[in-house]
Amino acid sequence: MMETQLTNIPNDNAFSLQTFEHAQRVAIMLSKSDLIPKEFRGNVQNTMIALEMANRIGASPLMVMQNLYIVHGKPSWSSTFIISAINSCKRFEPLRFDLTGTGDDMSCSAWTYEKGKTERIEGPAVTMKMAKAEGWVDKNGSKWKTMPELMIRYRAAAFFGRLYAPEIMMGMQTREEILDVQHVDVSEDEKRKEKENQRILFMIQDAKTIEELEAVSQYVPETHLDFYTVKMDELKNGKG
Repeated sequence: MMETQLTNIPNDNAFSLQTFEHAQRVAIMLSKSDLIPKEFRGNVQNTMIALEMANRIGASPLMVMQNLYIVHGKPSWSSTFIISAINSCKRFEPLRFDLTGTGDDMSCSAWTYEKGKTERIEGPAVTMKMAKAEGWVDKNGSKWKTMPELMIRYRAAAFFGRLYAPEIMMGMQTREEILDVQHVDVSEDEKRKEKENQRILFMIQDAKTIEELEAVSQYVPETHLDFYTVKMDELKNGKG
């Protein structure tokens, strides 16, 4: 009963006084449990954040806490949670994977159908060449060396979720993505470029008309072209 009340709270009322006090009481109770991860045990503040995230994506608070990781100071989802959340969000049929090739020629893309529709929707392909070029394979302890078929599916699922279910990803990376990133010093120019690319991504996501989307077309970086194309298709088909 308690979980149902939390997940049915409208998002626009998430911080009303009544809702906040109710969530706080639940957070205090959950934070005393020995069954939740140590990051939330005895930490009411972290537990409150987990409850808010669970409310926004319509998931069980315990499921969110069990699949939310802090890696290098950044919150992240487990890849298995992303797949599970996409499969259970009632928008899509179960996620499937097209895996082709072997070795360096291996490629994988995640795809499915929207409920009640026959048009196949497919996320960007992930390849082993991409994994090597990005440095994911060569990191110490990398699981890309020992279980590439699993890791390439995980990454394909994350790419699909980022394009078609951003409300589930909530702008966060998966735990595996953060672990794969090579930590290097980033120059101020690179930081500004990344900030600008993020701004363009938000403009694409918030575009309500084809005209608004076309206005940013000349500024779209190569990394966002797939997202831009998907958004344009949605607007042309009246789904924006």
